[in-house]
Amino acid sequence: MNSQSSRADKILVVDDSPDNVFLIKTILEEEGYIISTAENGISALAQLEASPCDLVLLDLMMPGMDGYEVTKRVRGNTQLQQYIPILLITAHDAPNVAQGLDLGADDFIRKPVTVDELLARVRSLLRLKHSIDERDEIARQREDFVSRLTHDLRTPLVAADRILMLFQQGALGALSSQMQEVIAIMARSNTNLLAMVNTLLEVYRFEAGRKTLALQPVNLAQLLEEVTGELTPLAQEKALPINLDFTEDATKSIVMGDRLELHRLFTNLIGNAIKFTESGSVNISLTSGFESDKGFHPNFSLNSATTDYITIEVADTGSGIPPKEQPTLFERFRQGSHKSSGSGLGLYLSRRIVEAHQGAILVKSELGKGSLFIVLLPIKP
Repeated sequence: MNSQSSRADKILVVDDSPDNVFLIKTILEEEGYIISTAENGISALAQLEASPCDLVLLDLMMPGMDGYEVTKRVRGNTQLQQYIPILLITAHDAPNVAQGLDLGADDFIRKPVTVDELLARVRSLLRLKHSIDERDEIARQREDFVSRLTHDLRTPLVAADRILMLFQQGALGALSSQMQEVIAIMARSNTNLLAMVNTLLEVYRFEAGRKTLALQPVNLAQLLEEVTGELTPLAQEKALPINLDFTEDATKSIVMGDRLELHRLFTNLIGNAIKFTESGSVNISLTSGFESDKGFHPNFSLNSATTDYITIEVADTGSGIPPKEQPTLFERFRQGSHKSSGSGLGLYLSRRIVEAHQGAILVKSELGKGSLFIVLLPIKP
């Protein structure tokens, strides 16, 4: 037979029958495939973890760990970074092949196998494997490009920020009032662009798995007071008071977290509250524990039996968020309909930061009545 494989694909054959293994191995090796074998599910899983392959041919009915359980464990193994198609091999009287497909198998073939059907199904699943690998590689290259681009963009933006600051300070000569106004506009635009680039860079660091948290004890009360102080000038421009309400026990609570990332998180949430509020106030509360009856999503749950949490709430009196936008609010590039909505990355990054700290972030909002963002973080014992 002439090989129709464009490269030496690796196939793992899992069957407790030596005769079946020999037959399938012989057929596939004549086509130029590299074949490894396993006589049971445990051995197959060990081989996949040690050296992933391009396709698994899996006998459904085996003693001990059957094909259903092997399929379930392969699909649940987060250490397998690439997708591996699974072709189930089943006898004519094997029950419920659909169960295997529901667990994540891609196709099945019945015993006794015929050469043409076996090769056709193998080629089909390998085409699927190659297309998925190609798609993932393109996605990785795109993310790497964006990460490098945003990193390189920071250098000229930071330089421009420093030069504009020198102009505003008069270090490069006196400016007319008209020039001062123009420079101020340029400085604000450059600051906004730099913030967007920094956010994009952080998003891709999280998604590429390159983000490492520098954990240390953090007093959230002190951190929130610090962030509030930094953002107060923005609130004063709109005559918005920022009200802090910390319970006594919460002010003493400590979380293990990355202070820089938590600072980024609360700067984003409080900054948004100011940004989307034209009148009224911004209210920030800090309490120990959390109340399960405060309108959490039905699927939301925390391990409150063994872990203590601290609750941070950021509430505003702005225009609120339309109900149709709330379910996807924390997803990537989900821009709101408000005229001041940004790139759609800020809340996505906020969610990634909270989840990296083993916490949760939620939102409650009603049009015309403002929004409430709730952050739950585990307290250091």
